[in-house]
Amino acid sequence: MGSTKFTNPYAIEVIRSRKKELVGGISNTDDLLDLLVSNGVFQPESRIIVSGITVKEEKNSRMLNILESQGERACRIFFYPCLKSAEPVLYQNMKTYVEKLNENLKDTRRQLIGYLLEKDKGPVKIIQDTMKNDNSVKQKSKKTEMTYSVDEEKELKTSVKPEDASNVILKAVTTGDVFSLQEVINRTNVNSKHGSSDTLLHLAAEHGQLAVINFLLSQGAKLDVRNDRGQTALHRASEMGQTAASVALIRAGADIHAMDKASKTPQHLAAQKGHEGTVRALVVEEAKGFRNQTTFLHMAAMEDDAALAEILLRNGASVDARDPQRKTALFHAISRGNEKTAAVLLKAGAQVDSEIIEVVYKLNRKSMLSLILRNIKTAISQNEVKSALFRAVQRNLDGIVAALIDNGVDVNMRNDLGYTPLLLAAEMSSVEVFKVLVSRKAQLNKRLPNQTSALHLAIRSGNMPITEILLEKGMDPNTTDAKEKTPLHLSALHNQPALIALLLHKGAQINAVTHDGLTPLHFASQSGHTEAVAQLLEGKADLNARDRQSRLALHWAAAQGKSEVMKLLLFAGSDINATEKERKTSLHLAAMTGHTEAVLALLAAKAKVGARDMDGCSALHYAAGNGHKRVAAVLLNAARNKNVDERNVWRRTPLHLAAEHGQEQLVNLLLERRAKINAIDNNKDTPLHCACRTGHLGTVQRLVNWTQGERANLQATNSVNKIPLQVAEAEGTPNHQSIALLLKRKMFLIK
Repeated sequence: MGSTKFTNPYAIEVIRSRKKELVGGISNTDDLLDLLVSNGVFQPESRIIVSGITVKEEKNSRMLNILESQGERACRIFFYPCLKSAEPVLYQNMKTYVEKLNENLKDTRRQLIGYLLEKDKGPVKIIQDTMKNDNSVKQKSKKTEMTYSVDEEKELKTSVKPEDASNVILKAVTTGDVFSLQEVINRTNVNSKHGSSDTLLHLAAEHGQLAVINFLLSQGAKLDVRNDRGQTALHRASEMGQTAASVALIRAGADIHAMDKASKTPQHLAAQKGHEGTVRALVVEEAKGFRNQTTFLHMAAMEDDAALAEILLRNGASVDARDPQRKTALFHAISRGNEKTAAVLLKAGAQVDSEIIEVVYKLNRKSMLSLILRNIKTAISQNEVKSALFRAVQRNLDGIVAALIDNGVDVNMRNDLGYTPLLLAAEMSSVEVFKVLVSRKAQLNKRLPNQTSALHLAIRSGNMPITEILLEKGMDPNTTDAKEKTPLHLSALHNQPALIALLLHKGAQINAVTHDGLTPLHFASQSGHTEAVAQLLEGKADLNARDRQSRLALHWAAAQGKSEVMKLLLFAGSDINATEKERKTSLHLAAMTGHTEAVLALLAAKAKVGARDMDGCSALHYAAGNGHKRVAAVLLNAARNKNVDERNVWRRTPLHLAAEHGQEQLVNLLLERRAKINAIDNNKDTPLHCACRTGHLGTVQRLVNWTQGERANLQATNSVNKIPLQVAEAEGTPNHQSIALLLKRKMFLIK
């Protein structure tokens, strides 16, 4: 072959032998890249990669390396027309170089020497569509002018028979013979499937033929075509450990997260086959192009594929990468209860944030929180521990509480309000947590600062299971708080007959008194809890027990208008006319607060309508003074109006009190029932004096305008010789001035 070392100097060999000259001589790299893209040699992604390099020599070297990997055809187009257009001087140097070689070579038809020489002699032109897709429609065809010698053109047309084209293509694809492939590719559909249902791109990917892959893509090969297993070309490349091919396909736009029929991604297949180099490359490409997307690590976490997660992390996967919902792989692992993968992620240093802790709380799984506590990298402050424990107690998360305590958290710690976990569990009715705390030796005798015990809190929340546990553990059913209330008092107050029965069975004192002298029956009666009252009465509660105001349970029921409870107490034998410390009867108390139904019940049970308290006031006095018209009417009816003018110790009638307090409707009612309009009290004040003194203009108007029977005496003088007008004038408010003006007109002192 002559003295030259080039036995077959195709374009690839020329690039390799003259690489130093090309790297240093190409100055218009970006223009050259544009020409390579427009002629279908480079994909836009490859151009971007090369353009991103800042050092000229490195950029040129990278471009030439890519050209070499793409095969003979790409290198020929690089020289002509691309290099000739962008760097004509350098092109001439290359041409001179190959002309010298031509003298020692016999066969020039398929050699670069003949290719370059024939180009400048006006050769025959063959137009090849290098960008046509498999259907030859929809996508614009980009024409690249290919020039061959006459002999070369003839060889193209005759060298491969149609019946052998398929075998030639398959062999060319699997062996990387781009030159042969490019001569016969127009004889087949680039996306057609072969016996294995693989396309040419699948085969090229499987065999790692990077140059063929790039060529097929330039010819319109589709990245998303799947074989009978649902695999794309990227699946095949990854499964076979063809790292470079996998990266090329991803950069060309292949779906890195595509799943086959077995729900496996390319990364799954690479990991399963032990191709860690490919795994690492896929991790890198994923990180470059898929920020804030669901990653392979997210998928492994969701599927609890701990082995895959380990491989990914070992090969550079970011443990805290976030998906579009800003969730990490650890979040997905924990939210699905995937402990194996969670353990792998935590060991790799996955961040544990408040959102993840919240997920653990929702799961309420002891083992999961224990796993986090064992692997968390930063120290947890005492306040954080306290907050975590009490939050778990509030939400009755027994698994979380157990995990915290088993990992060293103090079971008897107190929060800022003085609660221990057990006290809070009793108040919140967190039964499962309460059981965990008891099993972890929580102290049952701890109290709140106001001396409220766990038993008080359990009763207050009405929780039978917790109450039973405390009593079974030996808590005193008669334990008292700061106001000497026992659990029985609270069960009566909150109407819990079942708890009352339990406490009595355990030895609770039915007539225990608070520091105010109130018994459980008092509490139940004033709250109107008929069930609790009935339960206590059945237990022989003392009807005659009196508190420090000397009130019976009946007094409290009447004062609160609890007529049904009153009926129970009266039926049990409570004294209807018993008086309390101020000698008020139950009728007084019901009238004072305006409870008509209670008044009717008492009157029906023969309560004394005319009973007087220590001030000589009857129930009617209180009804009138407080404006309870319905109660007053009931009381008047009960006494047939004979009590309308009854007087208290200050000789005041109900009308005096109604006038003094401005109760206009009561004034009308009493006057209609024949109350004496000019009755005088110990100070010789009439009702009109009282209304003028307190400035109730409306009441004064009703009194002075009353015309049915006796009229108000405008000249009546009291014990200090003042008539109503003078009483009004003694005060300076606008109301008093209006009253004085009204009276002057009534007395004809002014017009």
